[in-house]
Amino acid sequence: MGEPKMLELAGRSLEMRGIPNDTPRFVIRISQQPERPRALRAREAFLASAGALPEGFGLYLAIKERSATLETLPPGAKAIVLPEGFDYLADGDVMRVSPKTNGVRILYRRASPHNHFLTTERCNHYCLMCSQPPKNTDDSWIVEDIIATIPLIDPATREIGFTGGEPTLLGDDFFRVLRLTKSYLPQTAIHILSNGRLFSDENFVRTYAEIQHRDMMIGIPIYSDVSDVHDFVVQSDGAFDETIRGILNLKRHGQKVEIRVVVHQQTYGRLPPLAEFIARNLTFVDHVALMGLEITGFTRVNLEQLWIDPLDYQAQLYQTVTLLADHRINVSIYNHQLCVLDRRLWSFARKSISDWKNEYMPECEGCRERDNCGGFFSSAKLRYSKHITAFVGEHDGE
Repeated sequence: MGEPKMLELAGRSLEMRGIPNDTPRFVIRISQQPERPRALRAREAFLASAGALPEGFGLYLAIKERSATLETLPPGAKAIVLPEGFDYLADGDVMRVSPKTNGVRILYRRASPHNHFLTTERCNHYCLMCSQPPKNTDDSWIVEDIIATIPLIDPATREIGFTGGEPTLLGDDFFRVLRLTKSYLPQTAIHILSNGRLFSDENFVRTYAEIQHRDMMIGIPIYSDVSDVHDFVVQSDGAFDETIRGILNLKRHGQKVEIRVVVHQQTYGRLPPLAEFIARNLTFVDHVALMGLEITGFTRVNLEQLWIDPLDYQAQLYQTVTLLADHRINVSIYNHQLCVLDRRLWSFARKSISDWKNEYMPECEGCRERDNCGGFFSSAKLRYSKHITAFVGEHDGE
């Protein structure tokens, strides 16, 4: 059984035809439908596979091994040849093209359940394990790309996510993106990752609530029941108090809130007291996610302060999950492998890692639970549990 490869979401084209390098970057939807209505073709990119190319598309795409299909390119048409790593592209996907750098980035994949948009790299935290280290730069162009993409997304998409950095730092643009998403994708659930601090402001949370989306949830991290521990993990004094006020404000306005806890050396010891804190003070939250560590970004620099083998905190994890579940709080375990989880926790484990960066280790070969297991982040090759073991016998792990 071959190991799945990490998908290439960004790269450089092998060739651009008919596109001057001073052309502004643009966002375009991919089509594999040669009979597409002519009124739509000019705004879409036709992904060639074989045979003659239909006329009228604004752009033509070919993967390297099929580049010969562009020999029948209509006169004056624009075309791009992509590396073989983009051979997963399909009808309905959306891409950004940057002619100046010969760059391409896939912004949305129609067949994927894991479509998330980075809204900004700016942040008012400096978390020890941040997977997207913040940059204090003007990246407002990212919002414009998102706004260009949203109308191109299939309305049947079940969920999309917005991440950062800290999305709320966009201010009015944050609400602009959410309103546009509601307008074009009224049946699509929205999940937002935020540190929650700006929701401590009454005007900000009221504006958010007035969007009145039918299914919008905001995931907010709390790393300890002790403010000093939380503030240390996020490297920002006063963060805990603002975050708690933000959560209380959101729920007072009837908004969905998820609490996220990344489990590592600095947080695992107080998991049970944190569960008690949530059960006593935040029992009305909609979900609690207990998450494994992703070894990328700042985590690599701080790995010795953060890493702990998941097997070594199973007692705390079991106590935490049990306490939350006993209080009828919806709780899940993300980013963990079944073979290192207490068997009593398996029903709480979810396959949560985005498909484009979800991999398995050599030790997983032949495991009968692989399809049920959360697997690994691709970055986990730097360090992962010494106790990864394939379930190969009928009664393994019983």
